Amino acid sequence: MFVDVDNALKSNISEETGVDSNKHSKTISSNYLKGLQLRHFLLYDVLPGVGSAIAIGLLWLQPISLIEISLLVGMWVLTGIGVTVGFHRHFTHRSFQTSTPIRVLLTILGSMAAQGPLTSWVALHRRHHEYSDRPEDPHSPRLHGEGIWGRIRGLWHSHFSWMMAHEYPNIVHYAPDILRDKAVMKTSRLYSVWILLGLVIPAILGGVLSGTLQGAGLGFLWGGVVRIFLVGNTVWAINSFGHVYGSRPFKTSEYSTNNVWLAVSSLGESWHNNHHAFQSSAKFGLWWWQIDFGYWVIRGLEILGLAWDVKAPTPKMIEARLKPSSQSQQM
Repeated sequence: MFVDVDNALKSNISEETGVDSNKHSKTISSNYLKGLQLRHFLLYDVLPGVGSAIAIGLLWLQPISLIEISLLVGMWVLTGIGVTVGFHRHFTHRSFQTSTPIRVLLTILGSMAAQGPLTSWVALHRRHHEYSDRPEDPHSPRLHGEGIWGRIRGLWHSHFSWMMAHEYPNIVHYAPDILRDKAVMKTSRLYSVWILLGLVIPAILGGVLSGTLQGAGLGFLWGGVVRIFLVGNTVWAINSFGHVYGSRPFKTSEYSTNNVWLAVSSLGESWHNNHHAFQSSAKFGLWWWQIDFGYWVIRGLEILGLAWDVKAPTPKMIEARLKPSSQSQQM
């Protein structure tokens, strides 16, 4: 899925990896990268699913308690903020500005979600917007044939199988601004450390709050492993279901949709058609009834003086982009 090749891309050609990182090339390919993709896929996409199945099976022996529920929800929200506020809205789209300490914190929280190192995440998402629902899109569900089987193959690809092996977007081309941010890059290179910390924190808290080793193990499972699985699937659902099912109040050049059912779990990411219509906006939920926890966090940072230049479309801009049939429905 996502790999960390920052060190390999310090020069145009790496003899060890076989990676050509010419900044004019939009994608790079090598057996080394494919091996890293497969390893990441197995460690952070497959194993959390296995661990989640084990956690569910253990419910027959040990019902889930308020401690495990709190750790699951708490870590879900923290790492989800790292992804939607940090990786997506700030680093990828520069929808608001913030200080170096906040950028570093968002990098750590986003890395704990095990969605890939920051540079890879940003490069992939920028390529997705550049080629959305076209053959060069890394994870479009719309390119696998017509009919029910074409739809099933597309959803399977966009939700899961694309992560096993895909064209790797050149981070020198797609994320040069991230590469120039020394503090963020230094933090991002500890990607695996932050994932481990995201597993250790709920384990320690589970042990301390319950006073037992069993509580530590359950904290590790629910606040760590299950949380990675659920956060991951929520993000992947935006890639898959968010380009197939839902409403499209704005006419865009691809098939992005708004999906109310994923709004809470994705912290506002599921207002995907809104996002594609106004890509630089920090605000995804454009109407009062559209829940957008990510924007609320950004707004809180702005009130505290920790975020500035927060971008959002004006009512006139929204009205101008709405499809005629959607105008009355959104009011």
